[in-house]
Amino acid sequence: MKHLLSTLGAGLLLITGTALAHEPAKPATASSNSLAPAAKSAALAVDGFHAALAAGDTEKALALLAPDVLVFEEGGAERSRAEYASHHLAADAAFTRAVPSTPLSRSGLAQGDLAYIVSESRTTGVYGGKPVDRLSAETMVLRHEPAGWKIVHIHWSSRAAKPK
Repeated sequence: MKHLLSTLGAGLLLITGTALAHEPAKPATASSNSLAPAAKSAALAVDGFHAALAAGDTEKALALLAPDVLVFEEGGAERSRAEYASHHLAADAAFTRAVPSTPLSRSGLAQGDLAYIVSESRTTGVYGGKPVDRLSAETMVLRHEPAGWKIVHIHWSSRAAKPK
């Protein structure tokens, strides 16, 4: 298990480390997808989480999170499913429901009972009477449990999109 965590950790460092080295000229395109076949069922759990948020079904969204989930969002951390539920869940569901997001790329890997799914998207629309046009990056780490894949870590970041 330690080796598996080290392997996944090293892979995530490689992915995020190069992203921090420079700002890309353009957002990734759909052609930058490389979802390993073993990660497809984990990706379905990520899709289910996003669909639940978009539908306003917070109970279903919470069911896809492990009790010990760690959520990094806007420079802060929520260290459990209960903490996320009491802080950002309702706002995340309201925003996701109101403002559509377009996937730009996705990749992922699964090994044993751990998987990661990394995605980039563009979110455009109006929220709270203000225009929204943001490029987002998301990392989700999942653990396979008897009930299926559960999200154990989420890291969201976004920035304003440059005018076209």
